[in-house]
Amino acid sequence: QVQLVESGGGLVQPGGSLRLSCAASGIIFSHCRLGWYRQAPGKQRELVAAITSGGNIKTVDSVKGRFTISRDNTRNTAYLQMNSLKPEDTAVYYCNADPDLSNTYYGPGRYWGQGTQVTVSS
Repeated sequence: QVQLVESGGGLVQPGGSLRLSCAASGIIFSHCRLGWYRQAPGKQRELVAAITSGGNIKTVDSVKGRFTISRDNTRNTAYLQMNSLKPEDTAVYYCNADPDLSNTYYGPGRYWGQGTQVTVSS
């Protein structure tokens, strides 16, 4: 059974930082494309950042320069470092994975975590 478990969310003031983690099991992690998505109330789920098995990265313009996606294949864990957080970053953040060796495709994969809440408020 494939399982993705997010952690690291919470309440933070504008300008603050958080690091989200996604621990994966039941999957050959090093072969997976990984992504972080978010969904705010009343809005569609959107891609934040993705990283391929080969390390190529896609980051959306709204978070570019502030958020960094990374992976540690020895720990089967993906990370999203979020700096300079803004109220509009408030959302549930979801980890996504797919055992796809493509190094150019950044779309959503077949597996999702349950999400972790990030709230940016003063």
